[in-house]
Amino acid sequence: MSELTTTKNTIIFDLDGLLIDSELVSCRICQDLTEDCQQHISMETYAQNYSGKTEIHNISTLIEEFNLPISVEEGMAFVALKEKEYLKELVALKQGARELLTYLKNNQYKMILATSSTGERALSILDQNEVTAYFDYMVFATEVKKSKPNPDIFLKACEYAKEPPENCLVLEDSEAGIQAA
Repeated sequence: MSELTTTKNTIIFDLDGLLIDSELVSCRICQDLTEDCQQHISMETYAQNYSGKTEIHNISTLIEEFNLPISVEEGMAFVALKEKEYLKELVALKQGARELLTYLKNNQYKMILATSSTGERALSILDQNEVTAYFDYMVFATEVKKSKPNPDIFLKACEYAKEPPENCLVLEDSEAGIQAA
């Protein structure tokens, strides 16, 4: 009997929470935004309801859920300002991330970043950590119509790699991202 093997020659990476430790920053920003409502968003609530989703989705949800007296545009501006403040300090790669990226690159895997983040933000963080060159392609939130948990971002990554989804392995940490994968 022959052994059936499958080859996953393309690895698709999420960014926030998987490669970099930024989820605490994002949660803190949500907490800052809702601070005047006297309600606290725990890390668990953030992880279940907001992690892996686009900023615009999160801002819209927070405005509705907490009845915030701001527009989506004002919320986005607040997030951009706070994020610049919090990201001034280097957002570090998670332990083992650089070693994994190096191993995969040395073994000629295609590597794609597929993130719900904006291109400017993601590239800034990747550049700070000197890992931008590891990725063959990158897909950002603005390139797809539907955010995670819809699979659009990962399907776009497969398209860029010119690989069918069955030849790709997605590495993801959020519930929405896992559902999308």
